Amino acid sequence: MVFDFITWTVKPEIFSLGPISVRYYGLFFAIGFMLSYNLMEKMFKWEKIPLPWLEKLFIYVVVATVLGARLGHVFFYGWDYYSQHLGEILMVWKGGLASHGGAIGIVIAIMIYSKKVSKKSPIWALDRVVVPTAMTAFFIRMGNLMNSEIYGHATDLPWGFRFVDNFYEWLNGAEPILTQPSHPTQIYEALAYLALFGLLLWMYWKTNAKDRTGLIFGVFLIGTFLSRFFIEFVKHDQESFEADMALNMGQWLSIPFVLAGIYFIWKAPKAIPVKK
Repeated sequence: MVFDFITWTVKPEIFSLGPISVRYYGLFFAIGFMLSYNLMEKMFKWEKIPLPWLEKLFIYVVVATVLGARLGHVFFYGWDYYSQHLGEILMVWKGGLASHGGAIGIVIAIMIYSKKVSKKSPIWALDRVVVPTAMTAFFIRMGNLMNSEIYGHATDLPWGFRFVDNFYEWLNGAEPILTQPSHPTQIYEALAYLALFGLLLWMYWKTNAKDRTGLIFGVFLIGTFLSRFFIEFVKHDQESFEADMALNMGQWLSIPFVLAGIYFIWKAPKAIPVKK
């Protein structure tokens, strides 16, 4: 065997300028959105969709992703704390984002965008937005890896990672205390989203899926949240209240999205009507 485990002691900051620090997480987040915008621009040009629609769509989605992910964390995972510290709810820089909340935020934003801007069905927009969203999800999970967060249970598999258990104390100069080799669930999710991105990209460019309203969106929902559901079995609970739950919060929140994905695939038209 080449290695028994990987010791992960990468610090999250790339560099600091006084009180301002640049972190890998923020950088990966920005890269994901920039690449997503470029891809969407190519998609819009190919379909001859007005580019001003894209500029407005980008603003809607970015704001909805951050705000929805933050509020998702607050209400799904930390309401006991935030109900007593209301002033910290919007302090995103202190950490705490939930992907399920981000997904809900995007859906709501697309509904508003469709009514005010495109005048098309929200599902039409979602069929296109979710293609680069899968790529952005890959970058966000790699950012989680750089933050040494949301990792899994102990494992004896050769790709287990030893993370710094006293992470914040270590950043402030303490000697690192390493965990047992653990599942790098950030990488598991990142690879699942990258594979999903490849599938959605193929469906959009090489098939007629984009014309079968809801099909791409449905595949995205199943691919994203079914993989999340199963990976949660080897991931540490995010909050202590999940310890006594048969399924953790992430799994319970994933089930409705998977069912919605099945519904949209089932409802997608089987054939495209010929235009006369």
